[in-house]
Amino acid sequence: MTILDVGGVSNVRDVGGIPAAGGRIRSGVLLRSGQLSGATTDGIAMLRASVQHIVDLRDGEEVAAEPSEIEGPDTTHLPLFLGSVRSFFEADTSLDELYLHLLEESGERLVDAIRVIAAGERTLVHCTVGKDRTGVTIALALSAVGADREAVIADYALTESQLPAQRSQRVAEYLRTQHPEAVHAVALATQSPAPVMRRLLEQVDERWGSAAGYLRAKGMTEAELTALTAALVESDS
Repeated sequence: MTILDVGGVSNVRDVGGIPAAGGRIRSGVLLRSGQLSGATTDGIAMLRASVQHIVDLRDGEEVAAEPSEIEGPDTTHLPLFLGSVRSFFEADTSLDELYLHLLEESGERLVDAIRVIAAGERTLVHCTVGKDRTGVTIALALSAVGADREAVIADYALTESQLPAQRSQRVAEYLRTQHPEAVHAVALATQSPAPVMRRLLEQVDERWGSAAGYLRAKGMTEAELTALTAALVESDS
């Protein structure tokens, strides 16, 4: 994994270099980040030079509040949450529950996002902070091509340290004020514990056999899975 400095955008990294079956994940083909609305002129120039396709996983309310269209790369909007982001805080949803919700309720859109990656263009996947929706999408894509599980989990867990500290503190204080009885709100907004992703991938294995099995169950074809491997994995030789 390579952390990238893109002006005005937080939590940007290239997942290239992660060990995978038969080789490693290619560098430069799959990036992940938080939202792009704050990108500086230099940041936009870097994205235009590095990315051919952007997958935005935010819902319409989030996009309207923080529009981030960047001329050059194609952008595909695939809102993953069925229901507003606000509703998960009001229900005091845990990270485990949220990720299972994504698997159960947004499978077709997860597949659509991963189809973009499989097309082989240099792709950036993002949501608001690049933690949950992005984290699940990237973990599934990497796991489906045989990426090392501990490396996939480590990539997910890295996000917490990449979020601006002042932002996380401000959000935590706000949530404690707005939802004083909530147990999970701060973790939901600011944390990415490795055990959460490990449990999710274990659940995927238990219910669908593998990440590739999950994607098949949600509509991805063998040809598309083969294309995903070709797009993401390069041989060690």
